[in-house]
Amino acid sequence: MSDPRVFLGLGSNLGDRAQMLARARALLEGPDLRVVGVSRVYESPPWGMADQPWFLNQVVELRTSLPPRPLLSRCLDVEARLGRVRTVRWGPRTIDIDILLYGGMEMNAPELIIPHPRLRDRAFALIPLEELAPGLVLPDGTAVASALAALPDRATVREYVPGRDPARTDR
Repeated sequence: MSDPRVFLGLGSNLGDRAQMLARARALLEGPDLRVVGVSRVYESPPWGMADQPWFLNQVVELRTSLPPRPLLSRCLDVEARLGRVRTVRWGPRTIDIDILLYGGMEMNAPELIIPHPRLRDRAFALIPLEELAPGLVLPDGTAVASALAALPDRATVREYVPGRDPARTDR
């Protein structure tokens, strides 16, 4: 049986944000996990708690033999290795790694919900997901493009350009 298509969302708004994304991708890799696709990097305003720096976000596609819970453990280990400290919900972080989709699986456990429970609300995750996997359909049958089209904040997410002030509205 082939490994499922797994998508992770990466985000960072502290330190060298682009370097944090690159380091997370490298640390995730191993004999049981390889990154097979990488979206462009996008910049977006903070979500959930507005008074913090803008985020860089990216989606990566994996092939992995790890089941969901061991994959979550790997993600949490990489976050810890990159200095993630969980103090304030939706607060600033060096790195955030979310399991967005794990094949067509649906899972609702206290420690892990798949698909990610707020995926449909987050343009910063749907835009790079649609870029990486055009035409992808969520386990409930909704096309990623349709979910994205329903979000009013999708225009606030734009491709990252190093050196550009994130608060500028011109592209």
